[in-house]
Amino acid sequence: MTIRDRLKAAMPQRVTTQVRSSLVWYGERTSDRRPLPDFLITGTKRGGTTSLWRYLLEHPLVPRLFPAWNTKTSHYFEENWGRGEVWYRSHFPTERQRRALEQRHGGPVRVGEAAPLYMFHPLVPQRVADLLPDVRLIFLLRDPVERAYSHWKERRTEDKEPLGFAEALAREEERTAGERERLIADPTYFSEAYDWYTYRARGRYLEHLEPWLERFDPAQMLILPSETLYAEPAATHARVLDFLGLPPQRLATYEAHNHRRSSAMDPEIRAELSAYFAPYNAALSERLRMRFDWS
Repeated sequence: MTIRDRLKAAMPQRVTTQVRSSLVWYGERTSDRRPLPDFLITGTKRGGTTSLWRYLLEHPLVPRLFPAWNTKTSHYFEENWGRGEVWYRSHFPTERQRRALEQRHGGPVRVGEAAPLYMFHPLVPQRVADLLPDVRLIFLLRDPVERAYSHWKERRTEDKEPLGFAEALAREEERTAGERERLIADPTYFSEAYDWYTYRARGRYLEHLEPWLERFDPAQMLILPSETLYAEPAATHARVLDFLGLPPQRLATYEAHNHRRSSAMDPEIRAELSAYFAPYNAALSERLRMRFDWS
């Protein structure tokens, strides 16, 4: 637990709420001095986004979101769209803060956020294209079989998934029926089921990437296999810094964040999922002209 986390835990809830409200008010009052972000890490869930985000935050030219406890994302483009652009801008550093960092460290500041649901939500690509047409986009794609199992393990750990893995897979369509359509029909709607229980759907990567590919120049997009990040974190980190136009940096260690150890996946479930995802993976590889060493 970090010092910031310990202070938050020790602080009474009433005080925490008052401090949060004051900082949000201040952020919104100064939003006209807060430029929009330069990059987004948009997915995929359980694909290493937290690890990559933490690596980037080690760079002196990548400031944290504001307020300080918003260390990864505002959830603006999916959950908080109705709050408006002023609220969104309130999360980012001011122009003055950016200039001070640039003068101190001699390079360009790059501000961003990491939100795995951005890639998957049907309305987010157009929202991002409208508000951030020049943004740089980073996608991490993990073996969808392993991603699905890791997603389920996270939900179980958080007490949001009462079902075993096999039953959760079998009931996915039933539990999420109509949710995507409702998200499209009602721009203010947020679906927990669409976020929590989409173990197969989120691994059909190409159907979620196509709206981004249609709206953004390929030069704005960096698509990486998560397995490359896991196996070669320093090299992947260096590639991302170069993509963002940041000076090189090598960290002393590359910790895997949010890693969850558990028993192995049932071989029959693994075989079924591998067969299910095989045609989707092949189409993805052909469309992107990339090789993915997945099951």
